[in-house]
Amino acid sequence: MRLYLTALKPTDSVTDGFLPAARALGCEVTILTDRPDQHAHPGTEVLHCDVRDARAVIDTVAHHRAPDAIFSNSDHIQAETALAAAYFGLPGKDWRACVDAKNKALTRRRLASAGVETVRSVRLAPGDPPPRDLPFPVVVKPREGVASEDVVLVGDADELSRVVRVIRDRRPGEALVVEEYLEGPLHTMETLGDGERIHVLGGFRTTLGPPPHFVEERLDWKGDPPGREHVLRALRALGVGFGACHTEYVMTPAGPRIIEVNYRVIGDHCDFLLADLLGVPLFELILGVHLGSAAAEPDPARGHGTALSLVADRSGTVVAAPGTVVPAPGERTRVWHRPLRAVGDRIDRNHTNRDYLGIVRAIGPDRAGVDAAVAAFTAGNPWVIA
Repeated sequence: MRLYLTALKPTDSVTDGFLPAARALGCEVTILTDRPDQHAHPGTEVLHCDVRDARAVIDTVAHHRAPDAIFSNSDHIQAETALAAAYFGLPGKDWRACVDAKNKALTRRRLASAGVETVRSVRLAPGDPPPRDLPFPVVVKPREGVASEDVVLVGDADELSRVVRVIRDRRPGEALVVEEYLEGPLHTMETLGDGERIHVLGGFRTTLGPPPHFVEERLDWKGDPPGREHVLRALRALGVGFGACHTEYVMTPAGPRIIEVNYRVIGDHCDFLLADLLGVPLFELILGVHLGSAAAEPDPARGHGTALSLVADRSGTVVAAPGTVVPAPGERTRVWHRPLRAVGDRIDRNHTNRDYLGIVRAIGPDRAGVDAAVAAFTAGNPWVIA
């Protein structure tokens, strides 16, 4: 079987998740990427391709080897990948659902028109003045942003005008979204579908850093996420139901409200945490539906899991850092550490997920044991920035 995997920059999810899964499924893998010099995976073919253009993906595949699946885990090229899969008659996502999920303004329109929920929201095209008719506080964000970049809580009209100017200076020509602030606990719901059925794998309760920014600092397992029926209605309204999906939403006093729909598996090593919690080859299950298999529903997870992002609290240079840690076989509570930076790296704090230094993930029979293990690891293995 020939699997084409479209990619931008290398990620751990692809390198340590999907590529080993593809080999386990007996696939020959061809990576299509606009950055071939960054992808060096033994036994994996890499071809240069403008993966942001579906026509280029189709042309490259058509003049290479016949495909059995075309897949991507990148936020940015889901629609292009879906169009290429559809061209060759392969299982895949509806490209329109990919567009509606990625574009936060279209997400709001689709959910409102379907009667799922209404969130007061305004799309700002480049040059549009900031709105004055939304109740403050409001949240400003790029229409198609990722990693909490340029997502800011603002309290009044003057601050809104200033923040919009700052973001536009960094993102000239990009559209923004301004919407009412949704107050309440932040959750995720993780799903896997095959176009006919959607399985809820579970979810996480997300802890954010201090406002006005929205940096995700910690995720704790919630096996049966609250508001699941509302989230499923939202996914159906968007046409999302094939492959993996990671949805973020707030449990407001008025009920669940969607923050964003990420039409790919959860990231920041929570995909590995999810696989270990469920005790299944998650990456193989995801690729399986793209190869034509029905989506398997794993048994409920047992125990508790946590992912803690170690966030830089200042700018500076890393002078001390823990290395990679994997648990020893048989440990009751297992702890991993994945460094994302190295000694000597310069850190320019920007209040986004790009401030992550490393990620600690832990799994154990109960939350108390997991909390204790994470606290012990972080106390004994500090990151030092000077």
